[in-house]
Amino acid sequence: MNRIAVRAAIHVAAVFALYLSAAMLIPAAVDLYFGNQDWRVFAFSALFMGGLAIAVALATQGHAPPVTTRFGFFLVNLLWLTMAIAGAVPFLASSLEMSMADAFFESVSGITTTGSTVISGLDNAPPGLILWRSLLNFMGGLGVIALGLFLLPFLNVGGVSYFKIESSDIEDRPFERFQTFAISLIAIYTGLVVTCAISYAAAGMEGFNAVNHAMATLATGGFSPHDTSFVRYAEMPAILWIGVFFMFLGALPFSIMILFAVRGRFDALRDPQIRVFAGYCIVFTVAVAIYLRVQLDTPFFEALTHSAFNFMSIITTTGFASDDYTQWGPFAVVCIFVATFLGGCSGSTTGAIKAYRFLILFELMANGLRRLIYPHTVLPVRYGDRTIDHDMQRTIVLFIAAFFVIWAIATIMLGATGLDLVTAMTGALTALTNVGPGLGPIIGPVGNFSSLPDSAKWILSFAMLLGRLEILAVLVIFTPTFWAR
Repeated sequence: MNRIAVRAAIHVAAVFALYLSAAMLIPAAVDLYFGNQDWRVFAFSALFMGGLAIAVALATQGHAPPVTTRFGFFLVNLLWLTMAIAGAVPFLASSLEMSMADAFFESVSGITTTGSTVISGLDNAPPGLILWRSLLNFMGGLGVIALGLFLLPFLNVGGVSYFKIESSDIEDRPFERFQTFAISLIAIYTGLVVTCAISYAAAGMEGFNAVNHAMATLATGGFSPHDTSFVRYAEMPAILWIGVFFMFLGALPFSIMILFAVRGRFDALRDPQIRVFAGYCIVFTVAVAIYLRVQLDTPFFEALTHSAFNFMSIITTTGFASDDYTQWGPFAVVCIFVATFLGGCSGSTTGAIKAYRFLILFELMANGLRRLIYPHTVLPVRYGDRTIDHDMQRTIVLFIAAFFVIWAIATIMLGATGLDLVTAMTGALTALTNVGPGLGPIIGPVGNFSSLPDSAKWILSFAMLLGRLEILAVLVIFTPTFWAR
């Protein structure tokens, strides 16, 4: 990794920070409209970040970025770190008087679409600050899709990119094709957010809350304008089912949505990971709904509604909650814990262990068992009608192994800060999977992370970034080989 590459990456990050500073003017305008004095906070933050970004961009210009895998890894990490730091500035300067650890945690949680929060009293917080949290979810969700579709497949870290799979269909002018693809992605993502907001409002949600919830729903981010998340809408099933529907859409591969919406490719919907993802959503939802009906005598439709909403929220790594599901009984809590490991599809806004990885992992296990009986048999690993190459197989096994090792290390580190086992274990898990709430009375669905020590918040912030960047993309830059010339 040479100086020219580092300089070029810093230049790209500075230009990116300039766009983020411009986005801060949106909540400034909202605070000004509502007569809240925090508009000055966002105006100052935009001026400070914009000035700093321009200075850095001018100081580092003049070097074309090298198109190498090593540069790609460094740039991905630098962009997300830049976004986290820039996003934290308004929190740090706000009237909430947040510490640096709290501000960084909240920002990282927003851009990684995790949804964990350290803020209490959200219902009375400045409207601009509420909107900024939602914008972080919105921008983070779009960034996650781009990460899964374009960057991670290029770096061979993960992502069964349908765009890459269908590359044989690309015309002679791939840049124009890519530009069309990117514009379609932004249009579909934004269009779904607007549709979701209108649907929430039509179902009875307040307009401002509908907009904020819509951005968090499609981004599967989980930030809510309310301390109690969707508990205040627990008696409004229409709102909950709208949330279920749009969280499900947010967990689908956006490349497939584009092929379906733009080209009318109905065959794209046959992607095996969609069936796997939908399958475990249905199984968990129905099983716990029946359990609630039998054990707690809850009316079945009510049980099905809350089970569907909360399991869709957990599996899509959104983090909304319509009830304190830790009170549903041991079976439900165990199911919630297991569901925390599960994720949506590749190229979606979700985190955790995505469905395609389970599909390929189980295929590897089945082939391994067959080889115990027929050692010399050649058994290809298949994903639908495609054969998975050895590089992809190795990457998936490496990811799964790294995931559990990092989870164990993070749990131990959180335990060293004084957290109990349940809080440490589920806190580390929910950070790595970008789910949001953990289990237990402190960080459960009706709690938050404000009471945790600052050291624990820094650990969780790093874990959220690790999980969002698919772990391997972060770990690789800490190896001596990466920095060797």
